[in-house]
Amino acid sequence: MPDVTQNPLPAPERPLRLGTRRSPLAMAQAHEARDRLCKAHEWREDAVEIVPVLASGDKVQDRPLAEIGGKALWTKELDGWLIEGKIDFSVHSMKDVETIRPEQIAIAALLPRADVRDVLVGASSVAAIPPGARVGTSAPRRAAQMLSLRPDLTVVGFRGNVATRLAKLQAGEADVTLLAAAGLERLGETGVGHPLEAAEWLPAPAQGAIGIECRADDAFVKQALSAIDHAPTRAQIMAERELLLALGGNCHSPIAVWTRGDSELTMTARLYSPDGLVKVEGEATFSANSDGASVLARRLLADAPEAVAVHFAGPPA
Repeated sequence: MPDVTQNPLPAPERPLRLGTRRSPLAMAQAHEARDRLCKAHEWREDAVEIVPVLASGDKVQDRPLAEIGGKALWTKELDGWLIEGKIDFSVHSMKDVETIRPEQIAIAALLPRADVRDVLVGASSVAAIPPGARVGTSAPRRAAQMLSLRPDLTVVGFRGNVATRLAKLQAGEADVTLLAAAGLERLGETGVGHPLEAAEWLPAPAQGAIGIECRADDAFVKQALSAIDHAPTRAQIMAERELLLALGGNCHSPIAVWTRGDSELTMTARLYSPDGLVKVEGEATFSANSDGASVLARRLLADAPEAVAVHFAGPPA
C-alpha cells in the first residue's frame, strides 16, 4: 500500500458509502480500496461503509454478456446509485467498464495494476492442450486468441465467477479454461493454473486494474481518492481505453492489448476475427497523455483485413 499522504484529509462527518458488486472478487477489491483510502488519510476503517449491489451481469449466468447488454451489465446499477447519491463512490474491475462513461461520473483513482496475465487451467500450456479439447470461455478475445493458436480446439460458453467456472471445469463441462491472474491473486488462489506470458498471450484492455469512480462534482471524494491514484497505472489504463475508443469495438470485437511503462508507454495490440483465423498486430511507443494510442488504432484499422475490420467501427463521429 502507498505511504501515508503528507496532507491527509479529516475523516468525513458520516461514513462514505463505497458501492460494489456482490461477487467474492468484487468484494475483495472493495476491501482493498477501502483499506488503501483509510490508510492514506489515517481514517478508521468505519469511515468507509461497503455497500454491495447486485449487478445485472451477476443475475444472468447462462448467456454471453455480448448477447445481453455487454459491459453495462456490470456498471449500470452502481452508476445509477452513484448518480442518485445512494453511494459516494464505486469500485470496478476496469476491464469491465465501458469506454464512454456518463458525464456525471469521474474515474477518480486507479489502484496499482496487478498481474495482467491470463492463467490457463486444465493444461500446462496452450501447446499441451489435447487435440480437439473444449475450451470454456465466453470472452471473444480469449476464444479468438485460442483458436488462432489452436484451430483444432472447440470453444464452449463458460460464464460465472471464479469458483463457478472452476466448478464447471471440474464437472467436465470443458477441458480447459482461462482466468485472470489478478483475480486469482486477489482471492488468494495463487496456486491455480499456469500463467501465460503477456508478450505471447496478450491480456484484455485494462486487465488487472481496479478503478474507483465518484460523482464528477463531489470535490471532497475526488480529493480523497486522488491520494491513492497510481500514476503509472492511470497512464496505461487511459491509453488502453483511448485505443478502444478509437477502434470503435464492441463486446463482440476480439481485441488484446498490453501496455508497459509510465511517462513513456509501449503498447502492443492485436485485433482478431472472432474465429481467430485472421489477425492484425501493431506496436507503438509514445508519451503518456499523447494521442499515441489513437494513432496506433488508426494504423491497425488501416492494416486490418476485412474479416477483422468489419468488427470495428472506428472512432465516434
